[in-house]
Amino acid sequence: MRFRAAFADPAGLDRALAWQAEGPVAPLPADRVREEFAARRMRPEWTWFAEDGDGRVLARALWWGRADSERPIALDCLQVGSRVADPAALAAALLGAGHAAFGKRPGYNLSLPRGWREDGALAGAVAWRREAASRAGLTREIERLRYEWTPPQPPPGTPPAAGTPAPQGTLVFREGTDEEFLDAFARLSRGSLDLATRHELDSMSEEELAREDLAFYRDCPGERSWWRLAHLPDGTLAGMAIPSATPYHRNVGYLGVVPELRGRGLIDEILAEITRFHASEGAVRITATTDTVNVPMAAAFDRAGYEVTEIRLVLEAPPAV
Repeated sequence: MRFRAAFADPAGLDRALAWQAEGPVAPLPADRVREEFAARRMRPEWTWFAEDGDGRVLARALWWGRADSERPIALDCLQVGSRVADPAALAAALLGAGHAAFGKRPGYNLSLPRGWREDGALAGAVAWRREAASRAGLTREIERLRYEWTPPQPPPGTPPAAGTPAPQGTLVFREGTDEEFLDAFARLSRGSLDLATRHELDSMSEEELAREDLAFYRDCPGERSWWRLAHLPDGTLAGMAIPSATPYHRNVGYLGVVPELRGRGLIDEILAEITRFHASEGAVRITATTDTVNVPMAAAFDRAGYEVTEIRLVLEAPPAV
């Protein structure tokens, strides 16, 4: 058995891209993969496959990153041939080879339909992938809901934001300095239901996490000028709205309410502000995610007309102790 990156053999890259394993977890279409390569979000050195002694591909792993990333950010596709007796073992070895080359263990984002647990074949395909990820050190799991908002079809001549909720006037939105946003990030992390936030706070302070969050959203494709702090009319900080973007669509980004004001419905107005902003810019699709355990946030998306399009199972490595 041999594990290697596609860049080690130019012909191997074409072979790895063309190879498709059977199974209920849908692979990325070949044309989509080639688009990602053209945009440098996937690369030969981030494409790993396992070969038998005759050079036949038995498994494939495709990692993804941003165009300017030095190392991959996430595993986007993991496949093993249907004739492999122990797919979890082979996949774990393949992931281990990639991790060793990268010097890190990127998380694995597995996109699934709603109700995937009720599909026996799909649940089995997910099971060996989870086992492989766990053996490769990705032992922490978060299940997320992926939402989308698309604008209603407006009558001719209406503005792009037609159909979005009108401002309620309960909150005032304004720009803020980085220091003000750092304070807001720290305050919003307290008592958060977001599992990634809670996990991070196990190993770092609120202030450290706030600086990481600010740097992360500054690095996203969205603009810093989009960010807004949310205040009550008397000037009390209520929360913040960070409209953002992915390489593909406009994105909700980050939003939240300070702990002492939660449960008053203010999250609806903050989400509406982000939706209005993107819609006014002509966005035809706005994406968002939240953990399945974050019931209040999921309910806010439901009320705002966002629809669940898939379940995202995130498998990642816990922080080094």
